[in-house]
Amino acid sequence: MDAILPYIWAFLVGGLFCVIAQILIDRTQLTPARILVCYVVAGVFLGAIGLYKPLVDFAGAGATTPLTGFGFLIYKGVRTAVDEKGLLGALTGGLEAAAGGITAALVFGYLVCLIAKGKPKN
Repeated sequence: MDAILPYIWAFLVGGLFCVIAQILIDRTQLTPARILVCYVVAGVFLGAIGLYKPLVDFAGAGATTPLTGFGFLIYKGVRTAVDEKGLLGALTGGLEAAAGGITAALVFGYLVCLIAKGKPKN
């Protein structure tokens, strides 16, 4: 049971992020794009005040996979770069930290684009 519990917590925490986003879509006038931006900003903010790291330690991929995890990754990169490079790190740290994930998303998106045939909506 101890081996399976981290997966259950990851599923529940990640699912909770999805439920919150779906409620915001259904009950407010916010567009999905604005909700996604709010999730990234929330990840940065919660990381900056020290609340997101305990959630990552507890839920693992359930906290790092949603866009709040991307915001937390940007926060960690900026903080590390500022400590190492000074103020210039505030401009470069976020991209340095997220470069691998961004590159993977672009490459795999391009590969899918080559394989799949898109059709315009009518």
